[in-house]
Amino acid sequence: MGTRDVGSLERTARRLRLHIVHMMGVGQKGHLGGSCSMAEVVTALYFSKMRHDPANPTWEGRDRFLLSKGHAALVQYAALAESGYFPSELLPTTKALGSLLQGHPDMKLTPGVEANTGSLGQGLSIACGMAAGLRLDGRANRVYCIVGDGEMAEGQIWEAAMAASFYKLDNLVGILDRNGLMATGPIIDRFDTNPVAEKWRAFGWEVLEVDGHSFPAILEALDRVDGMTGKPKMIIARTVKGCGISFAEGVAAFHNGVLDAEQYERARGELGEGKR
Repeated sequence: MGTRDVGSLERTARRLRLHIVHMMGVGQKGHLGGSCSMAEVVTALYFSKMRHDPANPTWEGRDRFLLSKGHAALVQYAALAESGYFPSELLPTTKALGSLLQGHPDMKLTPGVEANTGSLGQGLSIACGMAAGLRLDGRANRVYCIVGDGEMAEGQIWEAAMAASFYKLDNLVGILDRNGLMATGPIIDRFDTNPVAEKWRAFGWEVLEVDGHSFPAILEALDRVDGMTGKPKMIIARTVKGCGISFAEGVAAFHNGVLDAEQYERARGELGEGKR
C-alpha cells in the first residue's frame, strides 16, 4: 500500500504524463490519448492501492494488474519506471528493436507485466483466469483489469463478464476507461455500447461510476469495492482522452497519433517539465 496524499498522487500522475510524452518523442506514432486518460487511475493503483514489490516482480503476495487495452502500454511503462521496476532512462527506447518496452505489453520482456495484451477483448478473460486461480489457491490477492470503452465492442469481453459473474470472482476489479472515443471517432457514432452501467449490472457485476481524474473519487471507489462480496466489480471511470495536454484532449486523432516538434515542446511545457 502506498500514499493516500492527493497532492503527491497528482504530482505522480503529472510525471507519468511527462514520461508518456517522452516515450512518444517527435514524429513517432503512439497511443497518447488513451494512455493519458488513465494516468490518475494507474497512479492510484500503483502508488496507493496495489500490493506489489518492484524489487521482486514475481512476489506471490502481489496484486495483479492487467492492461486489457494494451495499446495504452505507455501509461503502464511510465508507472513501472516511476515505481522502480526498471530505470526511467529506458523509456525513450519504447518500440525500438530489441527494447524491453514494445508497442504492447510483453510479460517475457518487461518486469512487472503480468500478461501479453492488446489483442482487444482478451485481457479480461486472462484476468478472470488469474482471479479464479488465486481463489483456488486460497490467496487474498486482487486482480485489477483496465478495459477500454471501444474494446467493449468485442464479444470476448462479454464472455468474460458472464464467466466472472457465474464463478462469483469477487477478487476481480474491472476498470473501464470511459473516455468516449475510439480510433476513428466518438463511440456513440462508431459502435454505441450504451447504456454501459446497466449492461455490466445485467451481467451480474457490482458497478460504481466515478470521475476518473479525481483521486478522492478513485480511491474511495477502490476502497468500496473491497467490501463487496459475491460478485466481480466494475468501476466506470469517466475520463477525457488525452487529458493533461490541451491540444490532445478529446481529439480522436491522438488515439494513435504523432507529435511534431512544436507539439512535443508544448506538451512538455504544459506538464511542467522540470518540476517535481
